[in-house]
Amino acid sequence: MSGSLHLTIATPGTAVVDSDDVRAVRASDESGSFGILPGHADLLTVLPASIVRWRDADGETHYCAVRGGVLSLTGGHRLAIACRRAMLGNRLEELEDRIVSAGAAEEDEDRKARTAQAQLHARAIRQLMHYLLPGGEPADVRGIFPDGTQ
Repeated sequence: MSGSLHLTIATPGTAVVDSDDVRAVRASDESGSFGILPGHADLLTVLPASIVRWRDADGETHYCAVRGGVLSLTGGHRLAIACRRAMLGNRLEELEDRIVSAGAAEEDEDRKARTAQAQLHARAIRQLMHYLLPGGEPADVRGIFPDGTQ
């Protein structure tokens, strides 16, 4: 097939890829891996967390890890992927290392958030118990929130 695809990969915050010289795309959905060339029939599918790869006019292969998303091809040339998160890489090995590092950092942030939530919950319960005890006075609630607000 002649021509090219216009590929866009976008997250809620930014356009990660916007290239109009793409010659071929390879992606995966729940049914398996598939390829797209210019002139392909219109397509709409849901992508799981996976790697999308494409070849540009110079023959270079590029990679993008997507955390789920929607792929749509319209007019045989406009290919758009909307996803929650995306990470680019020019080499698959580098991209894999970055994904592992990002996953570890995300787990650490989740752990910190869960700890802060548990602490906040425990403080709120202590304040409620103090207030509900016979003869209890409303307790000073400063410090329940990290910024000192009530």
